[in-house]
Amino acid sequence: MRIRPALTAELPLLQTIERAAGESFRALGMDSVADDEPPALALLETYRAGGHAWVADEGGHPVAYLVSDVIDGAAHIEQVTVHPRAARRGVGRALIEDLAARAAGRGLGALTLTTFTDVPWNAPYYARLGFRALAEAELTEGLRKIRREEADLGLDHWPRVCMRREL
Repeated sequence: MRIRPALTAELPLLQTIERAAGESFRALGMDSVADDEPPALALLETYRAGGHAWVADEGGHPVAYLVSDVIDGAAHIEQVTVHPRAARRGVGRALIEDLAARAAGRGLGALTLTTFTDVPWNAPYYARLGFRALAEAELTEGLRKIRREEADLGLDHWPRVCMRREL
């Protein structure tokens, strides 16, 4: 497996990865999450053009991707998604560790993300990777804005949390 920048021609494949991975939410009764549309191609292109879209490549094809922003001095993981066929092989971890190394090299002090609290491959998984849940008082303005946007999308129907990992 190789981690590399996403290519414009691959962006539709990232949407396919997102749709396939979303299906696992059905087993938890989270059908609206499973039915949610993947990020639009224009948004993915914005991440790619800005150097914030990376793929895990196996055999010349993406099997997972990560897009990130810089929010309040931290590399914020906007999305990390692994195709179910590549799950449980450390692919997501490799993408996150790659981001951590790049972020540290840019002088960023942490990784942040928002995620579902009770989904096994969400908050519990990130805790195993060294992330900790942030208390409300610890949220930066940028994280508060992200949480408001998520609430507007209806994601707060299930418990969510902001998490942080120091670099």
